[in-house]
Parts: sequence; C-alpha cells; structure tokens
Amino acid sequence: MPVRKILCLSLGAEGKVVEGHLRGRGWDVAFCDDVPAARRLLSQHRYPVVMLVAGAAQGLDEPGVAAVEACVHDTLHTEWVALCDGAVLESPAFRALILGCFFDYQVLPLEWPDLDRMLEHAAQRAVLRQGATEASSDASTLGMVGQAEAMVQLRRDIRKVAGASAPVLIRGESGSGKELAAQAIHACSPRKDGPLVEVNCGAIAPSLIQSELFGYVKGAFTGASADRRGLIEAADGGTLFLDEIGDLPLELQTNMLRFLQEKKIQRVGAVRSTAVDVRVVAASHVNLAEAVARGRFREDLFYRLNVLAIEVPPLRQRMDDVPLLARHFLKVCAADRPRRIEGFDRQALAAMASYSWPGNVRELYNCVQRAVVMTDQRWISARDLGLASAHVVAHKDLGTTARTDLGAARTVAERDAIFRALTRAGNNVTHAARALGISRMTLYRLMEKHRIDADALGIESRG
Repeated sequence: MPVRKILCLSLGAEGKVVEGHLRGRGWDVAFCDDVPAARRLLSQHRYPVVMLVAGAAQGLDEPGVAAVEACVHDTLHTEWVALCDGAVLESPAFRALILGCFFDYQVLPLEWPDLDRMLEHAAQRAVLRQGATEASSDASTLGMVGQAEAMVQLRRDIRKVAGASAPVLIRGESGSGKELAAQAIHACSPRKDGPLVEVNCGAIAPSLIQSELFGYVKGAFTGASADRRGLIEAADGGTLFLDEIGDLPLELQTNMLRFLQEKKIQRVGAVRSTAVDVRVVAASHVNLAEAVARGRFREDLFYRLNVLAIEVPPLRQRMDDVPLLARHFLKVCAADRPRRIEGFDRQALAAMASYSWPGNVRELYNCVQRAVVMTDQRWISARDLGLASAHVVAHKDLGTTARTDLGAARTVAERDAIFRALTRAGNNVTHAARALGISRMTLYRLMEKHRIDADALGIESRG
C-alpha cells in the first residue's frame, strides 16, 4: 500500500498528539503550527489531505479564519478536514468555513476510530478528485474541452489543416467555439510565433471596414493625418482570422478576393500595392453555399476560402461533454470568488443534461458565470443556473401535494425565460428584450418583479 501524505496544520496543543497517531497509522505527516508555514509547504508539495487542528481556538478570530480560507482556495485538489474544540464552532465565521470549504470535521475529545474513518474517506475522495482533474486535463487539448467523438475528430482535423498554408473555412453555429478552433489552428501551425489577428467582420461599421482591414495613407480622407496599417498587414507573417465572413459587405468581397489571389493589399488612397504574407482562416455561422445561391456572397470568394473546411459541432451533438465543460467553466469563473464552490448538485446536472443549449458553449459558459454570482451554497443548483423549469416545479408539487399551482408554474416559467434570454444575449438587455418580443422598459419591469439584479450579473443596457 503506498504511503499517504497529509499536512497537519495545528493551531492548538493537540497537534503533536495527533501527529504521533497519524505516523503510527502509516501516514507521511508534514507538521506546521501557523498558516503562513502551511501555505509555503502547500506551494512546494502536493498533499491529498490537510487536517486543521483547532483545539484552543488560537489564531482563529475572523482574520485567522480568513487566512485559512485563502489557504483552502489555493489548494483546489486537496481535501480539508478539521479536528476542533466544540467552543470553536460557536464562531459564525468558523462554522461558515467548515460548511463552505471542508470535507468533514470531528469534535474533541479525540475518538481515534472516528478520526481514522474520516481521514480514510477524505483520502479516497482526494483520489476521485485527482482522477477527475486528470480526465479534464486529457480532454482539454488545443484549448478545447471535450471527450466526445465529434471533438476528437475536430482536433484531428485541426492538426491536419494547421500544417498547410491554404485558407481554412470553419463552419459552426454561433457560440459553438469557432474562434477557439481558429486559435488552435494558429497555435499548431508553422506560423505560431507570428501574430494572430482576429477580425469580427460583423462588428465593424460598414463605412470603416475597408480602412480597418486594408489601412490607409495620409490624406486619404478627412481625419487621415498619418499612414496607418490595416488589420491584414498587422497579421503579416502570421494568421488572419476573419470571423463571421458572411457579414462582409459585397463591395469589399472583391477586394478580399484580390488579396487572396495576389497576396497583396492596397491601402485606401494608395497608388501602390503592398505584399503581405498571411494565412487566412475564416469562419461563419451561416451556410455560405446558401448565401452564394441567394446572391449575398460571391461564389468565387467562397471557393477561394473553402479550400480546407472543418466543422465545429453544436453542443447538443456532444451532450456528454456538458458536465466536463461546466466543471471547466466553474473553475475559471470561481477562481477569484471568496467562497469555495464544490460543483453542481444532481438536479443541476440533470437540468443541464436535458436542456438543448441553443446558444451552444457560449450559453453554457454564461449560465455557469451567472450561477457563480447567484449561488450562496457550496453546490450549484438548477435554479442558480436559470434552468429550473415550470414542469420540474409541477412534478415536484405532484410528488408532495398531488396538485400543481398554475400561477407559481407560470411565474417560474416567466423568470426562467428572462434568464435564458439574457444569457443568450450575453446579458445585453436590448438584445434580450428583442428576443423576447417586448420593450426594454418592460423587460426591466419584469426583472424588478422577479428580483433579478442587473448589477450583480454585469448586465448591459445598451444595444
């Protein structure tokens, strides 16, 4: 049996007695008697289990509790347990620390069998946590999280096209991760040491897009007081990512075609062309072949871009990846939170598994981000995610009172519809109101009715 490591952080007189018992039970014990020493040890070594011994409540006033909590948040892959005097639990701050951050605790006086069982369970849980961490790491390659066959195939395709110099066209729904795919292509390519310039063709005003892409010379128009490189020149020696290429105005598609054919651009107002060494990666959520048929996209430009095509799957086609993605996003969103959040409860996981995710990965990220802000529990619930639906409430009521409250179900459905609209719109009230078919002021009134805090969610009011 391998030797198990444990760190004993003793803030009371019982620590040495506990240390001796642990060594007798085969634990490899590191001992310290203050939080700064514990942080140094934890930064140098990995301990599956840390035990806090707080017999005399020494050093566990509110600042002391805060110091221990900061130490816990620095060790996401460690299980913390406590051995404490009953009097310590009278402190609200210490109780909140145990409830929010610790796996388990024991109350003095010592009961060695109970202590051994608690540590054994903590060690087993640490093994499970380590396995989950390794699986997440294995599933997150090229910057993209996922174990589904569609994602495995996507990563294979990215590695194949990365080494070529021909243009790449990335197809996929909004929010599915086309930008990540473009970044991965650049990172795997011979141009990885060059710049990656990302251009959202739908986000630049039509009147400015030509000068933004191709640059301009001094005096080309009012306000052009000096020569300026465009975004295409800025990508020289690297990769140019043209996101939402389908939104490029028709009159500029001719210039883009000429650039792809000749590898030269002409700044606005210039009389000479400039050679540019750029690899082009384009992406679109619209079907460009259909856009060509409707006369909204040049056929010759489409064929110039559609040399190497890859498809980013929507989230509904890889639902097995939802829990993995959710845990990854939780780690990102909760990194700077003062309270440790353990994960998602069973109802939350079930709600995520039954939802179709029309906004794809971006919607899932926004839901997790919202839940991290809204939850005051250690485990995120479906309600925190904004995924608690009316039929769930109805079924719950049927199981307990054999009746449904239609008014309550309507209220829940209305609140969840607002949350989903805000999530899909990136918390932009104007866009969410448009999606719901109501005015912005009506949406604000509904948010006030359902106590949806705009400031806490970082909601934007402008269009």
